[in-house]
Amino acid sequence: MKKSKIRLTLKSYDHRLLDKAVKQIVMTVRRTGSELIGPVPMPNRKRCFTVLRSPHANKKSREQFEIITHRRVLDIVAPSDQTMNELMRLNISSGVDVEIC
Repeated sequence: MKKSKIRLTLKSYDHRLLDKAVKQIVMTVRRTGSELIGPVPMPNRKRCFTVLRSPHANKKSREQFEIITHRRVLDIVAPSDQTMNELMRLNISSGVDVEIC
């Protein structure tokens, strides 16, 4: 019989919020007795933007900004109904994007 598996992908711009959310999920899954693989840190994505400081003069005067996206992956093997109910009740910060695959 094939075991079911749920993959959670968490993304955030702030690594502290992300680690806090991962810790909440890990504690919940372990408390309900399901098996957990991870959290696996994925490579960060860095996006750089260059913007002119003045729209009319000083073409060479520019400002640079970067935004870094931190990611973690968790696999829950054979989750029980109790595990799923507890995960749905979790209050995760709005700065963390959770994707369920």
